[in-house]
Amino acid sequence: MGGPTDISAVSISSAGQALVAGPGERDTPIVEFGVHLPLMDFGANPYSLSHLTTYTRTAADLGFGAVSVNDHMVFSVPWLDGPTALAAMIEHSGAMTLATTVSLPVVRGPVPLAKALAAIDRLSDGRLFVAVGPGSSEKDFASVGIDFAERWVRLDESIGALRAFWRPEGPPFVGRFYATEGIRLEPLPARPGGPPIWIGSWGSDAGLRRVARLADGWLASAYNTTPTEFAAAWARLRALLPTHGKDPTTFPNALATMWFHITDDRHEAERVLRERVLPTIHRPEEILRERVPVGPAEVFAEKLVEFARAGVQQVFLWPVADEARQLELFCERVRPLVSDASLD
Repeated sequence: MGGPTDISAVSISSAGQALVAGPGERDTPIVEFGVHLPLMDFGANPYSLSHLTTYTRTAADLGFGAVSVNDHMVFSVPWLDGPTALAAMIEHSGAMTLATTVSLPVVRGPVPLAKALAAIDRLSDGRLFVAVGPGSSEKDFASVGIDFAERWVRLDESIGALRAFWRPEGPPFVGRFYATEGIRLEPLPARPGGPPIWIGSWGSDAGLRRVARLADGWLASAYNTTPTEFAAAWARLRALLPTHGKDPTTFPNALATMWFHITDDRHEAERVLRERVLPTIHRPEEILRERVPVGPAEVFAEKLVEFARAGVQQVFLWPVADEARQLELFCERVRPLVSDASLD
């Protein structure tokens, strides 16, 4: 995915992508849509294989480009294990990219994570891309006996370790916390050199420096940013990339955790917000009302267009209720509105 150029009008492809038509050019992708697997409990999640299978097949049939999993060990609500769920969906995912948005190499440990993700990449014929982050839950770190204050330096080292495990012909990684000397994890991923490694960052200066230095792409968080904030962070990141030998015109980004619920019924919208979103996502109510699109399709489409204008290249959607049907509603009611929008 590259950065947007000469945006004039958006249309929708059969593969679930918003497209931009440049003057005298054929349509090229500008915003791609992926989905999160419904791993956390917003209320009445059955945590069943049939539930995940129906959802994944629906997403594949609707033409979404990717299916992803987030990662927690201990959370305020039940959370199905991400890598396990993603592996279980390989055969149901069609041609979709498989993604982690994000996985936790510090909490899981770089050896177990490298081993598990290599298996997913191999069994999916190289369809995996990996986004990692330090983790935001102190309970996750306490559960595995790691000091939460060490998460940043351990994250940096763990990325070096992952790359070394997946590129055994190169030099080993040796750090303060992790080393790959004398460890060979086989079989290797299907993709030569392993999957690309993105870094999740909410857009802080330190986070963007880490992305520029260590990552193959940037993953932002929809409920932790706005189009204005994303645009500013994206500009800062692109200014940093050449310093590390990376091309800002081809460096990819994505927006994860776009929780949503489409309805024209104000009472239903309020119920979903109060009974599902607010008790589960621990952010101030006024922020969640602004950032989580619960309500009419038109409001959701407007938000997506604003993020497209800000430079977002891919959005991972996460319905908070009636998940498969909400994916259908998105394709029926939101994508056509985005397709008709002007991004001049």
